[in-house]
Amino acid sequence: MSDISDDADPAEIPDRPEIDAIPAGGDASLGFRVRDREFSGHRPEPALYLVATPIGHLSDITLRALEVIGGADRLACEDTRVTATLLSRYGIKRRMTPYHEHNAEESGAGLLAELVAGKSVALVSDAGTPLVSDPGFRLVGQAIEAGIPVIPIPGASAVMAALLASGLPSDAFFFAGFTPQKQGARRARLTELTRIPGTLVLFEAPHRIADALADMATVFGADRPAAVCRELTKAYETIYRGTLSALAAEFAAMERVRGEIVVCIAPPPAEAAASFEDTDAILTGLLQEMKPTQAAQEAARLTGLPRRDLYARALALKAPR
Repeated sequence: MSDISDDADPAEIPDRPEIDAIPAGGDASLGFRVRDREFSGHRPEPALYLVATPIGHLSDITLRALEVIGGADRLACEDTRVTATLLSRYGIKRRMTPYHEHNAEESGAGLLAELVAGKSVALVSDAGTPLVSDPGFRLVGQAIEAGIPVIPIPGASAVMAALLASGLPSDAFFFAGFTPQKQGARRARLTELTRIPGTLVLFEAPHRIADALADMATVFGADRPAAVCRELTKAYETIYRGTLSALAAEFAAMERVRGEIVVCIAPPPAEAAASFEDTDAILTGLLQEMKPTQAAQEAARLTGLPRRDLYARALALKAPR
């Protein structure tokens, strides 16, 4: 999005320096290959680079990302086997350092030490943009605290791809990551999201998608428009659109669901957003004198809303924050 209007006077538009995607010269040993063309690479300035990688289609990589991946002093990745496929595609030969949720403390300390010593570190995830539902947040915080520049290298994102393909409003949206595995916790979390005045974007595992959609239909309403985006940018990319109840029934009838899944749910109606606040006020007052079970029962009598949904919300309101 540009902040320059279409009718702006060209004389008043500030000059913007032109930046070559691939600067001239460079080191062939740091380079990469795109189809039949070889590019020399460059060593990036010392910093922590957060590099977005394709979420499926390997061509969805930027030239800047390839140059940083090939030229950084250290390449940290979630799974070396996955990243190796990307490196092979673009003729990049280099060592990789595993960095994932199970070794984040130990590996992160080593990466931070290199950054403090003036090295450049490129951080990539298995797919998409680092820090979005995968490790890396702690390292970024430590780097910032140490005065290390943190530079995003933008690119593919499953969140944005799904939002665009869903056909749902995109002027305001909220990314909520993965939902809890157990039904009670999942419904409680979904209930917390009912007041979000924008499109919801969530990740879901294929073996849980049918149950998750059924819970979403219960919490958000059977007629709420939604979209289930599966295998985005891949050969079997499929976008399912409809109401939550219809989508829940469709996925329940499938023998097996495979692939990466993103769910987008339309914003609540304006009147529903107001009623959520009223319901919370009622539950908050009742919880001062009652247990969650009793509060939910009384709130159901007062509002006419389902008791089980109110109980899930009561638990969320009572949980320590």
